[in-house]
Amino acid sequence: MSGPTVLLLAGEASGDEHGAALASALATRRPDLRFVGTGGPLMAAEGVELIAGLDELAVMGFVEVLPRIPFFRRLERTIASMLDDPAVRLVILIDYPGFNMRVARAASRRGRRVLYYIAPQVWAWRPGRARALAESTDRVAVILPFEADFLAACGVRAEHVGHPLLDRAHEAEASETFRERWGLDRERPVLALLPGSRRQEIARHLDCFVEAAELVRAARPDVQPVVSRASSLSPSLFARQRLPVVDETRGLLRVARAALIKSGTATLEAAIEGTPMVVAYRTSPLTWSVARALVRTEHVALPNLIAGRRIVPEYLQGAATPEALAGALLPLLDADGPERREQRVRLAAVGSALGTAGATGRVADMALELIGDGR
Repeated sequence: MSGPTVLLLAGEASGDEHGAALASALATRRPDLRFVGTGGPLMAAEGVELIAGLDELAVMGFVEVLPRIPFFRRLERTIASMLDDPAVRLVILIDYPGFNMRVARAASRRGRRVLYYIAPQVWAWRPGRARALAESTDRVAVILPFEADFLAACGVRAEHVGHPLLDRAHEAEASETFRERWGLDRERPVLALLPGSRRQEIARHLDCFVEAAELVRAARPDVQPVVSRASSLSPSLFARQRLPVVDETRGLLRVARAALIKSGTATLEAAIEGTPMVVAYRTSPLTWSVARALVRTEHVALPNLIAGRRIVPEYLQGAATPEALAGALLPLLDADGPERREQRVRLAAVGSALGTAGATGRVADMALELIGDGR
């Protein structure tokens, strides 16, 4: 007889990483568990039976999601039918709020226990969702230090578990090993380019980032720009440009003197590694207009949000030009420059604020409490 089923739902590359680590931790604690869900190759490698993959799921933006609505409706119906199975003892939702909040409501209506891991950013926009989060979840595991108090004030049973990126600090290679394996010059400073983990983000950012890097090289010929490719993306998306491309983001950030990063989780990876950065973000004009009307925060880059002030430059939409980005990067490439020193000090404080390693284990323990001892 098989054990309880856990629905584990992620919708993007970072969620696939966190979901894979969580599935592994849960399987170690409860080998009888069965995992079914949405995600990517990392989750599949940990035994999660996928009903939808990242190629279908990794879309964001108000306008960009419209052509995908029929797919998401079908997927919702599939998951709803699964929720009627009494073997499903727990639903774990990882980030991906537009879809996962609807699943949370459906699961709650059916009496299923719900754990939300990496909560919707209700503090940034659509604060009304905090009440929905309180009504449709049993526990919420948050990864940013200020989120637990905000959500608790809204009636959410939230706990700060630390950031899962801290669990992976040991995975990055030593700088010299990384340089040797990827054929990078040991004497030249590396500029890391992280244009995103979704196809549409690559379309919006890659050319702009490469142009910025070329302007940097015009001023600093010794700099070697290197592009990071998320493992979920096809190498063909990067074929047109001639810069080196690596598929190990953390190792690249560790070796880089500075980085140009699409706003998102990777900015916290850079903060943990102490890599000075410039943050940029572009989306469709209509999505940008809607977001500007809804977003309630002064900053977008996560290090700035955690610090409560602007400690890294951020360039959004039309302001994210190659010229502006290159101009902001050049001071950070000066090994002894004051801008680089100051940012590294402030990033160290951000890294400390994220908590301690062990987030995945804490979430796994939380999940087992909700599953209970019944077999």
